[in-house]
Amino acid sequence: MCQSHTIYKKLVRFALASAMLWPGVLPALSLEQAEQIALESDPLVESFQATARSYSEESVSDGTLPDPKLKLGAVNVPVDSFDLEQEQMTQLVVGIKQDFPRGSSRQIKRQQTQWLSQSALAQAEDARRKLTSDVRQAYLNLYYEIAALDIVEESKKLFSKLVTVTESNYAAGRANQQDVLQASLELSRLDDRITKIQGMSEGFRAELAQWIGDTAWQPIDDAFPELPDLPDNVDLNQIIANHPMIRAQTSRVNASRKMVDIAKQGYKPGWSASLDYGFRSGNNPDGTSRTDFMTALVSLDIPLFTSNRQDKNVTASHEKTAAAQFEKDDKLRKLKRSYEKDMYLWKRLGERSELYQTSLLSSAESNSRASLNAYQSGVTEFNTLMRAQITELDVRLENLRVRVDRAITQARLLYITGETNL
Repeated sequence: MCQSHTIYKKLVRFALASAMLWPGVLPALSLEQAEQIALESDPLVESFQATARSYSEESVSDGTLPDPKLKLGAVNVPVDSFDLEQEQMTQLVVGIKQDFPRGSSRQIKRQQTQWLSQSALAQAEDARRKLTSDVRQAYLNLYYEIAALDIVEESKKLFSKLVTVTESNYAAGRANQQDVLQASLELSRLDDRITKIQGMSEGFRAELAQWIGDTAWQPIDDAFPELPDLPDNVDLNQIIANHPMIRAQTSRVNASRKMVDIAKQGYKPGWSASLDYGFRSGNNPDGTSRTDFMTALVSLDIPLFTSNRQDKNVTASHEKTAAAQFEKDDKLRKLKRSYEKDMYLWKRLGERSELYQTSLLSSAESNSRASLNAYQSGVTEFNTLMRAQITELDVRLENLRVRVDRAITQARLLYITGETNL
């Protein structure tokens, strides 16, 4: 299995290397595909699911009586001769003993373990939601860097032409040396931006690779990643209460309450029953065979001194339950505040995105085009043209950043609200 996995990884790396030499060999990686790959092989989800299964099996064991004990031995054997027929009271004993735990502790322990199993299942669901959100955020950030690189490289072509134009104008005496230097400077700044973007892109690919492996280095889909819509008419209290992280903590609180019930069973006596059969060899003085013996016993615990054991156990269990409840309340508060904060941010980013689409993008483009025409006509300075071109570039990048940030915020909100197709 290990050798096959190694061969598979080598094939993937070879395919990725081939894709760099011959673009189009590998299909573009979509957000949905990245999510599926991550969810299919996440060890944390598998860990919680295995924990839930173990608790489920353990609950059956917890509700079962302890194994009976078999007793074998010799009783009243004379030590002077070790003769089993010498004394009338000598017996070979075989017996069985069954212990019965205190009160209803078995049933309560089974219920406690079942609550722990439900908690682990809820933690697995929470891990799936968290993983999906993390993959989405890393993918969206990667998408931004790749799309931003396209925008900057497109602007670089224009700035390269401007450098050529200013050098020609300078040679013809229609521009000064400062215009040439400024154009070259802005072109160098774009090269710096490109290097910075490439570094960020590689960082987000490495982040994505921790969940989907070498697939993270494939080309990604050019289309803007689409996320499921947020639910309408949200009842925040209901959504938060049904969140898997809260359900997991609720189950742990219930399990802690069962600990209190188990501790209270300590005031009740545990008991055991045993049945022994004693075989006697030899004969009585009158020549008759000695009669065998049978013994039946019931023994009880006597919980008389409870102040240092039972009382303390009950108090400790109450404190553990209180601690679990406080932890749940803290998570409820943080989850609610996180939802409200991201919802406000999501709405404001939506307003900004609409402003860019309806006004800023077109205005920046028009201003850039008008400045270029004016410069070519000789009615404006080169500084004005450069400011217009840089402004258009910044507006395009900021529009992309707003769209991506809104999608990232939506991914965080979906972690809280959930979605029907997850």
